[in-house]
Amino acid sequence: MAADSDELLQRACRGDAQARDELFAQYRERLRRMIAVRLNRRLAARLDPSDLVQDVLVEAHRRLADYLRERPLPFYAWLRQLAWQRVTAVHRKHLLAQRRSVKREAAPALPDESVAELADLLVSSHSTPSKQLIREELRARVRTALLELGERDREVLVMRHLEEMAMAEIASVLGISTGAVKVRHLRALERLHVALRGDADQAEEVVS
Repeated sequence: MAADSDELLQRACRGDAQARDELFAQYRERLRRMIAVRLNRRLAARLDPSDLVQDVLVEAHRRLADYLRERPLPFYAWLRQLAWQRVTAVHRKHLLAQRRSVKREAAPALPDESVAELADLLVSSHSTPSKQLIREELRARVRTALLELGERDREVLVMRHLEEMAMAEIASVLGISTGAVKVRHLRALERLHVALRGDADQAEEVVS
């Protein structure tokens, strides 16, 4: 049976290199998913998310002792923060170098493909084949509604549905309470429902 994260962290604190490697391995795929969701498609054609994950884990290895002393965040939230910084740096280097007006730490915009994937996840899957055309229209309307959401609300949906993060993990990343995350998540879904209110049947097909 695989050791849980807390046990591995405790062993890593004692200098157990195998525990450290197992700990990183547990989160490798989640980090790869997070990076793939955020990576601009022009960069994705040239950069493998797995390579960026390896860069993140190298940095995490270098900084692990400091993390273990201070524990500023839950472990995955800390790894994700390093991954976010890496993705931001890559976008800045490759896409923003000639745009002096862009802030140095500008966050990468969510790629259109990820917006479309999020829309697909938010549209329930119980429709019959006869509703396929309606579902395509619904996906398009949900994509538009997602782009019209405030960034903070959309980000909660991305973390919850694309990154598959728990509410408590999202709270640790955003620095707010789990209750506040739940409120933001519900508010974002309600705004999607409002955008689709013209068709009650379609609105019911967006996940709650």
